[in-house]
Amino acid sequence: MKELTPAERRALRARAHALHPTVMIGGAGLTGTVLREIDLALKHHELIKIRMLGEDRGARRAALERVCEAADAAPVQLIGRILVVFRPGPEPDPPVQAPPPAPRRILAKARRAPARVPRAGRGRRR
Repeated sequence: MKELTPAERRALRARAHALHPTVMIGGAGLTGTVLREIDLALKHHELIKIRMLGEDRGARRAALERVCEAADAAPVQLIGRILVVFRPGPEPDPPVQAPPPAPRRILAKARRAPARVPRAGRGRRR
């Protein structure tokens, strides 16, 4: 993962402000299951918050580095027990272009005004 510029990091912090933690790391720490959930959340959301319970500051910093390394993500922010991680999603496939529409056949009759049909009882009087 490429390093984020300060402007990108600031924009991502602003986006992450309204987010709720998606993944929680409990007392067991970073297990394979938790890393799999983080990877899955990053595939769906690109930017996630992770809440880490019951660890000291050094352990949280180490966990952030380990998460970023395992998920190929970039660290955005570490405040208290909240880790913010970003990984850009896959590039969307280019849209499939539909074939051009078949040429419409313009019928001369359809363009003309409809023929007048005499109504019953309105004929010419003699």
